[in-house]
Amino acid sequence: MSAAQLVVEENDPYLDTFFVGELLKQLKALDSYGTYDEWSNAKIIDPIVLTKERKKDIPVIGDPDEITLARVKAYYSALAATIESETGMMAVTLVNISHEGFGRALIMVGKLIIVDKILRDVHRFGFPSLEKMNEDTDKLITRAKELLEKYHDAATD
Repeated sequence: MSAAQLVVEENDPYLDTFFVGELLKQLKALDSYGTYDEWSNAKIIDPIVLTKERKKDIPVIGDPDEITLARVKAYYSALAATIESETGMMAVTLVNISHEGFGRALIMVGKLIIVDKILRDVHRFGFPSLEKMNEDTDKLITRAKELLEKYHDAATD
């Protein structure tokens, strides 16, 4: 991927958000060969941004590859880490995806499920922009915190 193809700018303000930092940690942890060592944060996170043009290049029907599956798992792990950081309660992620790209992502605290997302067409996983990713993530985190407050006993049981 050349720099000309990147859609995430090096100076994108969303690169400095806590969640994106957690996502970058998760993605870098998956890089067992050190490929990301020389890459900028914008280049590492760029594949998660699927503009309309990028989405057009991905078939409507398809099976997800291992790299895409790893990105999905990294996203939900970063979401759990962010929730854990904000609430002080240990959040655990469970992502189950079939070979056809359908499944479910759960984040649990204690016995309480605080995030439950049905996943479809995982081979097309991504967000139109980092801004949209942060908006969607903030909504999930807000809802998770509301559930934790409402059902605190289940979360601490």
